[in-house]
Amino acid sequence: MEQKSNEHIIDLTKVTRTLWASRRRFYKVWVCTFVLSCIWIFPQPRYYTCEVKLAPEMSGEDMGSGLSNIASSFGFNLGGAAGQDAIYPELYPELFESPEFIVGLYGIEVTTKDGDISTDYFTYMNSHQKKNPLTWPFVWTKSKITSFFETEDTTPRGDVKSGINPFMMNRKDYNLMQQIIRNINCSVDKKNSVITIKVTDQDALICATMADSVKQHLQDFIIRYRTSKAKEDVAHYQQMRDSAEVEYLAAMRAYSRYSDTHMDITLQTFQSERDKLENDMMLKQNSLAAMETQLQNTKVKLQEKTPAFTTLKSAIVPVKPAGPKRMIFVVTMLLLSAICTSIYILKGTFTKVILQ
Repeated sequence: MEQKSNEHIIDLTKVTRTLWASRRRFYKVWVCTFVLSCIWIFPQPRYYTCEVKLAPEMSGEDMGSGLSNIASSFGFNLGGAAGQDAIYPELYPELFESPEFIVGLYGIEVTTKDGDISTDYFTYMNSHQKKNPLTWPFVWTKSKITSFFETEDTTPRGDVKSGINPFMMNRKDYNLMQQIIRNINCSVDKKNSVITIKVTDQDALICATMADSVKQHLQDFIIRYRTSKAKEDVAHYQQMRDSAEVEYLAAMRAYSRYSDTHMDITLQTFQSERDKLENDMMLKQNSLAAMETQLQNTKVKLQEKTPAFTTLKSAIVPVKPAGPKRMIFVVTMLLLSAICTSIYILKGTFTKVILQ
């Protein structure tokens, strides 16, 4: 019984001798793999990554939301404060997939580090992206194959000057938007609500420019959202205050004109009319004062609602590219080729062991 079980044991010494005897095959495979890997990876365009970190202002409502988030991680729901804001920090990454948000980045003016290209971000992504020439045959073949199954897209392409409709886009514009979404990443730390924005691009200067612009774009969006109701209140009370001022000035002119034209008249009817105009003028004045006070209060609330952001990490032009990792790619391919070659050489040994 013991002798039968020993027959299924793989002799590592024999395996090593078999592989060593086939070392010339390894050399040939490694040389071919090294050459092919270099031919493929070196034409791949370099890309850079820039990271920006923000810390949003923590007001009383935000503190309550933070406590609710902490409680929810333990399975408790405090409710209340967390539901007061429809867009809280944990939803900011979802905002970066919104077509309206991405289309708002198209008009940003960018310039390459060497200064050869200076245009808007949409034109740069659409017409100035470097590609590996080795992939052109595959891209051409794929486009020809898909053209047989896809109907012709009659939706006109947009541009920055005429505007791009995020509701209905051309297929090429949609694919470009998806590429930009992949290049821009946003994450939020649930513990401290720190927002991290990471932008990837083929040019170092454009990478830093877009990271800073995306940060500012996000801040402007959050400020518009947080202050939209307060701005409506300010506009409403400003209109009421202006209307009250017009009514007060009209009442004051009517009272002054009546007083000037009836200065020496002592009849009670004229005095009663003057008192009526004076009372009306005082009511309009009080109404104007009340609207002015309410307007100032709404302006104060608008200032309180306007969030502030602290930049923890500013955008800087990256010095070294983030990828592709050419040496790592070549070494990985050499290791994979060695594993595949070993399996091919030893497949006879493994087959014998399995059959036994």
